[in-house]
Amino acid sequence: MSSALWQRLQLKLPVIQAPMAGGATTPQLVAAVSAGGGVGFLAGAMLAPEQIRQEAAKIRGLTDRPFGINLFIQEPPAPDDAELELALRLLAPWHIELGLPPPAAPERYCQPFGQQFEALLELRPALASFTFDILDGKQMQALKQAGILVVGTATNLAEGLAWARLGADAVCAQGREAGGHRGTFIGPQEQSLRPMLSLVYELAQNLPVPVIAAGGIMSGKDIAGAMRHGAQACQLGTAFLRCPESAISQPWKYGLAAAKAGATRLTRAFSGRMARGLDNRYMEEMAQWQDQLPAYPVTNALTGPMRAAASKVGRSDMMSLWAGEGVAQARELPAAELMGQLLLEWQAAYR
Repeated sequence: MSSALWQRLQLKLPVIQAPMAGGATTPQLVAAVSAGGGVGFLAGAMLAPEQIRQEAAKIRGLTDRPFGINLFIQEPPAPDDAELELALRLLAPWHIELGLPPPAAPERYCQPFGQQFEALLELRPALASFTFDILDGKQMQALKQAGILVVGTATNLAEGLAWARLGADAVCAQGREAGGHRGTFIGPQEQSLRPMLSLVYELAQNLPVPVIAAGGIMSGKDIAGAMRHGAQACQLGTAFLRCPESAISQPWKYGLAAAKAGATRLTRAFSGRMARGLDNRYMEEMAQWQDQLPAYPVTNALTGPMRAAASKVGRSDMMSLWAGEGVAQARELPAAELMGQLLLEWQAAYR
């Protein structure tokens, strides 16, 4: 990144902790990464505005270092009745297996983005990142006036160029290896599955702003490799999932610990948007139907009760165990120790 940006963030290590929504990211994890010389990120996408305020206050109570807040850009959906009926019918057997009442449409499918955005502006974190879509000019101007650095997510060149034209301070290149949801908003998601190093190189060659690499980065050596391809920082998610500061469920942690190379796959079956996680029975049996399910966030809300119930009884075969392709290399270390290891490995890669 530009020297001014490096100085503003006071980075000791070019590591950004991925904002992993759904319980993985805690104030303790965010603060530990920031205190370790990187940038921690609060995953605000699934939090109510007041929850975002509360979590940010906890982070600031743990560290005075810069951190970021991430949001999903989305409007309240209006699902098609036929799609909704099919989804409820397909989920019914899974509910029966878990002893749950029949699935039903919730009152609300997602948090109000406009109110989340206002809370973010009020909190003035050092950075704000966005995925699933792109901001409008008025929103970008408001962030600039608040002194917040803006990071847009891109899974292809068109998206990267769009964020650069809008005035983003950096673009996060999400390679196909990345765990969790795909951020694609221009073109079909299936056509935006470039390997991380290839995507980073293309964006770095064509964008006038810094590029952040994301996807399959698990070690300091991986960080150095991405930076040799043009990245000026790296975003790591799966690498932090096994840290004790991560709040993921025990079945999820057990799955990560046992995972071998090649243990992940992409699916729409849990949320209606393509996402990468540990392969399981639900993914496999729902594969034939996944393209007919309502788009995110509708299916994500509909499967919420099933996933929560499965987690309580240790049924990992019905849980969304998000993880990237590098999951087998994840280390069970406190976040501060992991940051120290990443720094040593990164330095050794250059020596």
